[in-house]
Amino acid sequence: MKAPDFDYLRPSTLSDALALLARADGDAMPLAGGQSLMPMMNFRVASPSALVDLADLAELRGIHRDGDFIRIGAMTRYAELATSAEVMSALPLFGMALPHIAHDAIRNRGTLGGTIALGDPAAEMPALALALGARIEVAGPEGTRLIAADDFYLGYYETARATDELIVAIHYPVAKGDDRFGFHELTQRHGDYALAGAVVARTAQGHRVAFFGVADRPLRLPALEQALNANTDAHAALHHLSGIAFTGDVKANAATRKRLAAVALTRALQGMTP
Repeated sequence: MKAPDFDYLRPSTLSDALALLARADGDAMPLAGGQSLMPMMNFRVASPSALVDLADLAELRGIHRDGDFIRIGAMTRYAELATSAEVMSALPLFGMALPHIAHDAIRNRGTLGGTIALGDPAAEMPALALALGARIEVAGPEGTRLIAADDFYLGYYETARATDELIVAIHYPVAKGDDRFGFHELTQRHGDYALAGAVVARTAQGHRVAFFGVADRPLRLPALEQALNANTDAHAALHHLSGIAFTGDVKANAATRKRLAAVALTRALQGMTP
């Protein structure tokens, strides 16, 4: 298969990119790393009339610490994150999750903003954004706004970003000394999308637990988090998994995914950083 015909547009500034998206009236798509979008186009899952390549937009790059938050530009690649001492120190979960994202070739091209924007329910980074309580900075014709990760994912590949908006950066709270984190995913082969995964962040505010690969979006279960905050036995807390509408496919049916989610969460809790 090959992609349908499309116009290729390569703006040099953020304002030019936003103007191109607005002019297309929802029929153009931003191109970040392209590691998910191009295969989707080749299989005709996506068929935009134009691609707006963001590669030249310096405004979308960079890693900056600002007090209790670290701001990561949307066009920052996975490989850059993995080699950033500042990111590894401020966000221990990144060090746990990045080695599980696909393979070197993908990590060398794939971008943080691209995976956050796509919202693949089986991808790691959207779930990390949820577990960490990240804020997603988007720019559009009306200016810039911040969207809490909790409000960003609405359904299967559906997000709160409008078609004429671009993700500019993601803001993550910096880990404090007493914070603890856990991550585990189950795949058929290393580098595959997760059949089920769990991300755990325990801070002074309590537990935040995000699941991925199990439903139509990355999601949290407040009832399960409350049980963990109350020091409920982790095994007993698993009954709250019934609050997830598990999806099934040729790789795993809904019942299997529920079981795998329980395993992923148990191992993430057991492997939390001391």
